[in-house]
Amino acid sequence: MTEIREEFIKQAEKIGRSCEILPGGVQELAQKLQYAHDNNKPLRIKLGMDPTRPDLHLGHTVVMRKLREFQKLGHKIVLIIGGATAMIGDPSGKSETRPALTKEQVDINAKTYFEQISKVIDVTDVEVRNNADWLHSMSFTDLLKLASQITVAQMMTRDDFAKRYSEGKPIAIHEFFYPLMQAYDSVAIDADIEFGGTDQRFNTLLGRDIQEAYGRKYPQLVMLLPLIEGTDGVVKMSKTYPEHCITLTDTANDMFGKVMSIPDTLIVKYYELLTDVENDEIKKIHDNLENNSVNPRDLKLQLAHIITEEYHGKEMADKAQEAFINVVSNKGIPDDIQEYNLVESKNILDLLLELNFIQSKGEGKRLIQGGGVKFEGEKIAEPTFLVENAGIIQAGKRKFVKIVR
Repeated sequence: MTEIREEFIKQAEKIGRSCEILPGGVQELAQKLQYAHDNNKPLRIKLGMDPTRPDLHLGHTVVMRKLREFQKLGHKIVLIIGGATAMIGDPSGKSETRPALTKEQVDINAKTYFEQISKVIDVTDVEVRNNADWLHSMSFTDLLKLASQITVAQMMTRDDFAKRYSEGKPIAIHEFFYPLMQAYDSVAIDADIEFGGTDQRFNTLLGRDIQEAYGRKYPQLVMLLPLIEGTDGVVKMSKTYPEHCITLTDTANDMFGKVMSIPDTLIVKYYELLTDVENDEIKKIHDNLENNSVNPRDLKLQLAHIITEEYHGKEMADKAQEAFINVVSNKGIPDDIQEYNLVESKNILDLLLELNFIQSKGEGKRLIQGGGVKFEGEKIAEPTFLVENAGIIQAGKRKFVKIVR
């Protein structure tokens, strides 16, 4: 094996920060980087995204930021829109069979994904592929050949399948095809590296096996990144829990305020995975938090500004910080509060939904139960509350409306 030069080991260490690199770790990544450089052959970096939901959140950007690093080094990002796989739905980590999407839903969501991805990576230099192009054209014989590469016993080593089987919950046969289809994508695009979250370990490593089965001598390297928790600090960030999710479509004020609401235990993790702050500075932040030599609020103000500026620009981040300090720290009400003309009495949940302050009545009920909805400064205790009079309604820490009659 050719000796790996120091420059590529350093590159691999930097780009591999926070990643689990399988199977050979930093050394194998450095070897791939050196081979690509010496042979003037950019690596093909694969990221598969099933457009099952239209909005991306900060959790998705953890991987995208790594793609951007590879892109800056001159490597080719291959973004796979799961036109075929989304019609099954990735069962990873799920406790039940997921509903399939229609082709129309896939197309609409994919368009939105692409627009949002452009906030992180240079989409003009991305190879975009739809796995429906090769998976939908496979013959039954082709599918049997693909399925013959893995046993049922291997498939059942996946935690989600094993758990559902032990609990007597149904597993549809077509769900077994999801990881196989995703793995075959690596053959179709000739991937050198595949990215995913830690919940994608089985699927991405299967891609290596399938590449070898189809004759690839040096199969892809797998780089797994941790999943980040939402603003509650407990549940993985997901649109399933919109009240804890920070999306790329959030306004600057909402994005800033949501970052400020994360528990102190997530500060270091957010700096590490969602910003370009250097390792030594992150270590200093960690040490300062450990020895209580800094106010966590100050670190979160800086963090919220960095993240908001990346997606909304400095001017909007400055305004969002000013608004946050006014509303939360000074117990004020925003200057630009919207007005709502109340024609007749309205249930608080219906009103919050109409104002887009909540995504569902379930979210509204949880917000009310937690004391997060106020009318004229008084907490609303019941979701059956009727709004009948003029006054200020506050939902959460950052959403206000002036009711007029």
